[in-house]
Amino acid sequence: MQGRDDGQRELLDVEALAGHLLVPGSVFAFLAAHRRELFPPEMFEDLFPSGRGRPSIPPEVVATVLVLQALNGLSDREAAEAVTYDLRWKAACGFSVADRAFHPTTLTYWRRRLADSARPQRVFEAVQTVVAETGVLKGRTRRALDSTVLDDAVARQDTVTQLIAAIRRVGREVPGAEALIARVCTGHDYAQPGKPRIAWDDPAARDGLVSALVSDALALLGVIDAEALEGRAAEAVALLALVAGQDVEPAEGSDGTDGRWRIARKVAPDRMISTVDPEARHAHKTRERRQDGFKAHIVAEPDTGIITVPALTKASGPENSDAAVGAGLLGRDATTAGERIEVLADSAYGTGEMLAAVAAAGHSPVIKPWPLRPAVPEGFTLDDFEVDEAAGTATCPNGVTKPISPRRHVTFGAACRACPLRARCTTSARGRKLELHQHDRLQREHRARASGPEFLQVYRRHRPMVERTIAWLTRRARRVPYIGVARNNAWLTLRAAGLNLRRLLNLGLERQDGGWAIA
Repeated sequence: MQGRDDGQRELLDVEALAGHLLVPGSVFAFLAAHRRELFPPEMFEDLFPSGRGRPSIPPEVVATVLVLQALNGLSDREAAEAVTYDLRWKAACGFSVADRAFHPTTLTYWRRRLADSARPQRVFEAVQTVVAETGVLKGRTRRALDSTVLDDAVARQDTVTQLIAAIRRVGREVPGAEALIARVCTGHDYAQPGKPRIAWDDPAARDGLVSALVSDALALLGVIDAEALEGRAAEAVALLALVAGQDVEPAEGSDGTDGRWRIARKVAPDRMISTVDPEARHAHKTRERRQDGFKAHIVAEPDTGIITVPALTKASGPENSDAAVGAGLLGRDATTAGERIEVLADSAYGTGEMLAAVAAAGHSPVIKPWPLRPAVPEGFTLDDFEVDEAAGTATCPNGVTKPISPRRHVTFGAACRACPLRARCTTSARGRKLELHQHDRLQREHRARASGPEFLQVYRRHRPMVERTIAWLTRRARRVPYIGVARNNAWLTLRAAGLNLRRLLNLGLERQDGGWAIA
């Protein structure tokens, strides 16, 4: 059942004894005074529908600790210790000097309850209610989008380690699989920890080990009835199938049926990098910067730095690109309901689909366009060709008009042979060929608009401000604390709630006549 705080102070209550030592305007001081108003007990009643059983920790106390934990980047054990030994945490929670904290697993239990509920992000939503009530975003019609890569909480595994770990996991999770492994897997003793003992500097020995492990994996998959499994057992078998296929290929001169395999000479798309966290991925924020982990996306009001929508996704895959996720986040931003806003973002968001989504929502894009690359250095770009969508034609700089194919290709072909502008247009013996995007018209209009002085002035003044919010988000929190997208997304929303609360306090948040206001 849900626990209740009777509101009575104890003799050694920290807030009463040393509340004056809390820094005015700090998150600790604010929560000490207003945690019940910010996180009222009825906000969590659905998590404890039964009126019987042992009372839980008062929900406003747990919500307070979860916010402070995410804001300060602490583990469950460190957060529990802070509640026990740090007077600021005690004051924020309403504890006395002599009170001990709850067990660290209490936080794990509450996070699980929240994740399984109908409103898993209610703590973030509670802070957003405060944002709305203060009116701090009223009249602010700009939203900036950005993302950053967060390091994962596990180590990257090589192919050999992943194969062995996946087979061992099947042995643990699938009923009767240990006996199957002993019967059909002969390439390695999977009961022994650590890597196999081979001459790792011997290419033949490495290839032989890879062949043996892949053969074991395929043999095990062949004797397990995957369709009859569910839950963790089904996940373990699916993971083994993925590992056995993503990093290996038949050896040279083999089709794999003879049991000869090798490490693939290419990287699989959306490659899994660890069996410990199957959702962690390689990330390429830039060509030079490579990380392993997840991608955090935010929508923020650039001048105040308040985050209106946070989200965490895998770090790779077209569905997790900045533009694809950003378009969805704009639709979730309740603070912009009914308003026409300027959407500020860098060129990663300059896709045709993103521009179409912004236009469909009635917003104005202030997004840096994708740069056009000429086929010939200092030659003609796509904008030098006139496209008539109504007529379904495209005209080159030399005045030659060709039709747009159903697949939106335009082929000039033989018309390029004697063209006096050929040297500035193409080096292909077959002539110039255009591939027009589905939203080519939107992209052309946006590039023309982006070249104007008003666009550049707004972009240069307001777009860089989102980097400040990203810096707050990642300070002492570049590495995610949990495994998987869902758990780390919940952590990200808690951190965003803490950052927004701290930002509101810096702007002058206070309680006035039973409501929230900015002084």
